[in-house]
Amino acid sequence: MNTQPTLTKDDGSTGTTGTPESSDGLKAGLKNRHLSMIAIGGVIGAGLFVGSGSGIAAAGPAILLSYALVGTMVVFVMRMLGEMAAARPSSGSFSAYADQALGRWAGFSIGWLYWFFWVVVLAVEATAGAVILESWIPAVPQWAWALIVMVVLTATNLASVASYGEFEFWFAGIKVVAIGAFVVIGLLAVFGVLPGSDNPGAGFAHLTDAGGFLPMGAGAILTGVLMVVFSFMGSEIVTLAAGESEDPQRAVTKATNSVIWRIGVFYLGSIFVVLTLLPWNDKSIVEKGSYVAALDSIGIPHAGQVMNVIVLTAVLSCLNSGLYTASRMAFSLGQRGDAPKAFARTSERGVPRAAILGSVVFGFVAVFFNYKWPDTVFAFLLNSSGAVALFVWLVICVTQLRMRGIILRESPEKLVVRMWLFPYLTWATIGMIVFVLGYMIYDGGSAREQVVLSLLVAALVVAVALVRERIGRSSAKL
Repeated sequence: MNTQPTLTKDDGSTGTTGTPESSDGLKAGLKNRHLSMIAIGGVIGAGLFVGSGSGIAAAGPAILLSYALVGTMVVFVMRMLGEMAAARPSSGSFSAYADQALGRWAGFSIGWLYWFFWVVVLAVEATAGAVILESWIPAVPQWAWALIVMVVLTATNLASVASYGEFEFWFAGIKVVAIGAFVVIGLLAVFGVLPGSDNPGAGFAHLTDAGGFLPMGAGAILTGVLMVVFSFMGSEIVTLAAGESEDPQRAVTKATNSVIWRIGVFYLGSIFVVLTLLPWNDKSIVEKGSYVAALDSIGIPHAGQVMNVIVLTAVLSCLNSGLYTASRMAFSLGQRGDAPKAFARTSERGVPRAAILGSVVFGFVAVFFNYKWPDTVFAFLLNSSGAVALFVWLVICVTQLRMRGIILRESPEKLVVRMWLFPYLTWATIGMIVFVLGYMIYDGGSAREQVVLSLLVAALVVAVALVRERIGRSSAKL
């Protein structure tokens, strides 16, 4: 299990891991500042800016409890993943750990499902970015903007991991500064001390003055959970990127320890500000988007364009990280013999070019489907990957139950990050995730469709994995 794999370069040469390469043979080109910002920005997706208005409309001020519940679940999952990643940094992250702890079929299945999720996300984010860019420069058609965005970020990822890190450092930095400024300025307006603000400065009155804190009933908290859970996807990216950092253990430990305040400030803090600046049932929250409506209430000029710039940054950040994440997962699968061998080859700069190009080709195909058959083929791709985030978190939990014993047995000194109250909190988190999946099926509508289609795709991938494993065992006996 601890044997280092032999790695094949693009020029056909081979070598084993070692400095300046990471434990997977990829170049350790990410600096600590890159990892720090990837860790901070990883939990801020475009979904926070775009989708929060619908959640507020569905649950009222109680959406804060929905964010708190999902945030708590993510904190626990990240703690478990951090425990394994600090002990064994790998570009395959939870897929590689599932491979070791649960079996080849598990690593194969969750790795390909995760890859599938992110290549579909590439199409979603490229299209979202193209819509904003076309509104600024309508002379360039939307499909061309999507193509330009994809090509530029593909070139960035192909150049070196350092260029990915640098782009993500600035993308994430803009998001962090924007939300930080929004929270500070918003709170000043809430208490009526912001100079020149148009907001009446009602304090916390808006949390209860429109039907109470639970205007839609307690059940709306769970409805809100379904609406916000997917905006947290991406928190785990830092554990994949850590494998290409200068000090993986330190980077993972730092990211894991800081996830609580990151979720508290960026998610709960910013939504809290929106809810205290405006009544939850203010129509502008849905019509303009929660953040634009909040900025308008303060009197920030050109609030819509300001938020469009921030949303575009979030979109480009998500697209950049999605391509990076999909390619590294494909690289790890190639290393383990679960994907074409070409995916495990790296350039002289330590970049898995075939894995990147393979991922982006599927992304381009998905973009084409989005323009050609948005309500059929692309809708199927979107829904069939919709619940993968929850599947990933569930596999991380189950894997950690087994990996704790493996790490203690083989390298106990590397257990520098520990899951709290093990195994009780691990089991509790498993219960929370299963409950959310069950409630999605019970709730009906698009949530049920996402779970059912995602389960069908997952069953297909697991079946392929089990057949491959059986064929492999049969071949070994011959």
